[in-house]
Amino acid sequence: NCSQCGNCIEVCPTGTLLDATYRHQTRPWELSRTTSTCTFCSDGCQFSVGSRAGEVMRVVARDRYVNGHNGEFLCIKGRFAHPFVNHEERLRTPLVRYKKGGRLVPATWDEAVRFAAAKLQEVKDAHGGGSIGVVGSPRLTNEANYALLKFAREVAGTDKYTASEAFSLVPFFENLCAPLATHKDIRHAQTILLIGGEPEELQPFTGKQIRQAVRNGGAKLVVINSVPLRLKQHAAQFVHIRPGAEDAAVLALVSPGDAELAAGKLGVEADELARASQILSETEGDVVVMFGGELSGEAQALLAQMPFSFGEKEGRRFLFHPLPLFNNSIGVHDVGLMNGALNPLEMLDAAGGEVRAMYVAGSFLPAHLEGRADALSRLDFLVVQELFLTETALHADVIFPAASFAESDGTYTNNDGLVQRVRQSIPPVHQSKPDWMITSMIASALGADFGFQMSASAVFNELARRVPAYEGLRYPLLKDETAPAQAKHAQTGRRDVSGSLEGVRQGVRELGEDAEKIDATPPVGHELFKIGTLTGKVPQFHLLAAGNPEPESVLISPLYQITVDPALRREASAAGD
Repeated sequence: NCSQCGNCIEVCPTGTLLDATYRHQTRPWELSRTTSTCTFCSDGCQFSVGSRAGEVMRVVARDRYVNGHNGEFLCIKGRFAHPFVNHEERLRTPLVRYKKGGRLVPATWDEAVRFAAAKLQEVKDAHGGGSIGVVGSPRLTNEANYALLKFAREVAGTDKYTASEAFSLVPFFENLCAPLATHKDIRHAQTILLIGGEPEELQPFTGKQIRQAVRNGGAKLVVINSVPLRLKQHAAQFVHIRPGAEDAAVLALVSPGDAELAAGKLGVEADELARASQILSETEGDVVVMFGGELSGEAQALLAQMPFSFGEKEGRRFLFHPLPLFNNSIGVHDVGLMNGALNPLEMLDAAGGEVRAMYVAGSFLPAHLEGRADALSRLDFLVVQELFLTETALHADVIFPAASFAESDGTYTNNDGLVQRVRQSIPPVHQSKPDWMITSMIASALGADFGFQMSASAVFNELARRVPAYEGLRYPLLKDETAPAQAKHAQTGRRDVSGSLEGVRQGVRELGEDAEKIDATPPVGHELFKIGTLTGKVPQFHLLAAGNPEPESVLISPLYQITVDPALRREASAAGD
């Protein structure tokens, strides 16, 4: 069950276990240390970046400089996937394609910015501001996404903006009636309800907190999932449903009168749903409700109002913990970039028609481009800012080299709602610049002065004035990782969600009942070890994704594979070691 997280290195009292990606590279006393925030999943783990001579050498969770909410915990990505920062395939200079079908050629920053601004202005003059689409990313800082939103509204004059997010949480936040649960709340919860998702693979620190809540705190875990997750062994109840029927589970919980309908579509007995509801009803402490991306927007709205379905009870408190996929998925919703007229799929479908030019920071997800390979080529003009030459960037007319988390200042907002600092630890690699700075440079070339004064803190100050959830926050207030600031997400109180209820009910009626349940428990790392743009630059992840180590082996650090003698393993097991 080892997920290759390397936490054994963190807690080893003798230094016997070492990080092989760092060993023989430098010594600890030669490193400059910078406290920052992980750039992978939405848990937002804090860590210390050790750098030397402009290169990130290692990442550790806890030392004398950092004591974040994740304590000594980091997953394999947070601890070992940093080599992408200094990878040789990083974009080095701006690239410009001066005519359609031509080659991308290196250019100076001034040339590339002027060319991009002129082409965007041409499209705006010919087709109107609404013909320009702006796409941010849940991997970017709040500052970068805010600058993109400002560009869309004030410079391009378009309502066609979005982010390359895996799924939208807008309906959830519009109907939210209770606070977001912190990871500390999860650990001390009395009951945890998990609908969909797979936190042990996609949000590993959340998965750890769930396990500790059950083992150490006696929490009751209710898992409703189409996949027999490893977490089911810790669950007080596992409701094994048909794939794609998660909305029906929400319907049964918020509308008991629909339990029979829901049970038939879920492929379970109505008694199972009644038992899950009873566990929630009988709880006298905190109930943490978690959900993944399987829920529709209407089901999210119902779930966000679910506490009212159970009524008030002394001592009981409902808390929510969404499980988005990326490091700043919550932040990209907070700044408003997900509230545009088009979602990512609609943006791609409109390419070449309603949308004639597009400004993309980051890249579209592979799932977005599937079946839409020619969408970007239909555009009159495409600007992309990225770390690497991704599939999205390959279609671009102008590419700007963007700075990574290690080269930028800013903030991410995690799935707790904690607003946490990202701090520059090394100079920009090659000619890269922070995303918000690139956006402000293009805006300036179009005659707009954002007034950011080349300072990330100035961007955040304006953001905090305009985004209600961040009101009053400033960088100095985010300095202490032991007392992180939580965004003040508005709680709507009781809302009329009858329209959403009927929409979910109708959707459940239309569900089939012939889908077969998934019986096999997925192996460790089936999501965690997947190769992406960033992890694809780390050789060890290719080893893991290819199926190593073998089940009877141990992978150290994660570089060296040791085969354990099965006889010794059996002897140790028999001895209880």
